[in-house]
Amino acid sequence: MTTREDILMALQEVRHPGKQDKTIVELGMVHAIDTGADGVRVTLAFPKRRDPLAEYLIGSTRAALIRHLPSDVKSTVDTIVVDEVTPKPKKNINELDMDQIAGVKRIIGIASGKGGVGKSTVAVNLACALARSGYKVGLADADVYGPSIPTMTGTEGMTPLAEEADGKELILPIEKYGVKWMSIGYFAQKGQALIWRGPMACNALKQMILQVKWGELDYLLIDMPPGTGDIHISLIQDIPVDGAIIVTTPQTVALADVEKGINMFRNENVNRQIYGLVENMAWFTPAEHPDEKYFIFGKDGGARLAEQFGVELLGRIPLVQSIRESGDDGEPAALGSGPDGLAFLNLAARLAEKAA
Repeated sequence: MTTREDILMALQEVRHPGKQDKTIVELGMVHAIDTGADGVRVTLAFPKRRDPLAEYLIGSTRAALIRHLPSDVKSTVDTIVVDEVTPKPKKNINELDMDQIAGVKRIIGIASGKGGVGKSTVAVNLACALARSGYKVGLADADVYGPSIPTMTGTEGMTPLAEEADGKELILPIEKYGVKWMSIGYFAQKGQALIWRGPMACNALKQMILQVKWGELDYLLIDMPPGTGDIHISLIQDIPVDGAIIVTTPQTVALADVEKGINMFRNENVNRQIYGLVENMAWFTPAEHPDEKYFIFGKDGGARLAEQFGVELLGRIPLVQSIRESGDDGEPAALGSGPDGLAFLNLAARLAEKAA
């Protein structure tokens, strides 16, 4: 039988990054633990002032229970808001507003119909290229299940700070390469799987965007999860996204995936502008022979897709070894002067022209 002590032991691994990395047990956030025939119910208590990491802590608590309790034990995580003087259970601790994106001129989603096409690589390098071109840029990593922005920007291990303003706690983004970065990866322990259902993932994403002190930005890019589904639609409906870029590869088999992505944004319930397609891995260029092009995935596939769906081909990004190496090393290729860096600068210029 699962005991209260078993549960407390499991919750010892859930740490609050903004509170000297103390556990939620040490911080007194475990308000109640109920065990019975129906399973285990843990109630977390948050102060009246909104905690910027609430969704992260809720998801981590759920994940800890799933990992440590027997598979046949159902676990539930509830929350209450506790007044500092008189405990009063309240609801909707994660109500958010649009104040923190009021100074953002354009919010643009970077999307793909499937994974593996280099969407995050394009998002990170486009952000750096826009910043290099003189624009004020932020990027929100909306892939809660596989956040890669910390690795690709060399910001792994960094933890965003929080500050209070007008009774609200705001998350301060990480700043590097002239870009403001935010990712759920900054709050997850290395190798930790975030076990969140759709609504919880949606709430976490909204916090990563609406509770961040972005300040004045020309562009806020959102690196969206691959594919299409409830998380994408919820995010677009709740966040005033101006439009999207679809990332694809040249192969003919990419047709169906591009079509899904375009149809999602053109759906009458979404109805967002598509700025155009980006053809990633358009050709292979050896580092020793930068003038040579090998169309190993087919030639002009992106152009054909753009023409078929009536959208513009915004840019073509070559496949060069430096893109992979720079991503692994946390130094985006768009900071360099190679063919890949120039391709991203051209993409940034074309997007700025379209968005204007």
